Amino acid sequence: MRSPTRRNLRATGGSERGSVTAEFAAVIPAVILVLAAALGCMQVAGEQLRLQDATADAARSLARGDGSGHASGRLAEAVAGASFTVRHRGDLLCVTARARSSAGAGLVSLLTVRATACALDGGG
Repeated sequence: MRSPTRRNLRATGGSERGSVTAEFAAVIPAVILVLAAALGCMQVAGEQLRLQDATADAARSLARGDGSGHASGRLAEAVAGASFTVRHRGDLLCVTARARSSAGAGLVSLLTVRATACALDGGG
């Protein structure tokens, strides 16, 4: 099958002029949506890493005998609105922290990040 030439397009009344622009305009919203979702997921992953690091710090400070104020301050500094629970498992003191994601809007903001860390309980 031969590709249409200008003469054939004029004779049949068809025209492809502007079709690339229309296809591009149709694809742009999907590309923006995928890009926004990827960036939101990267922000949530960053919050998860900050929360995990702060939870490990909180577990170590509580295991040393520091007050829970220091632990909650460290968690709040890392991720706003973080809450934590403490459990003793044998010789270990374990801290589990949770926080609602503050990354962007939409479905990503509905996620809750969670981290758990344990330290050898030596504070008595």
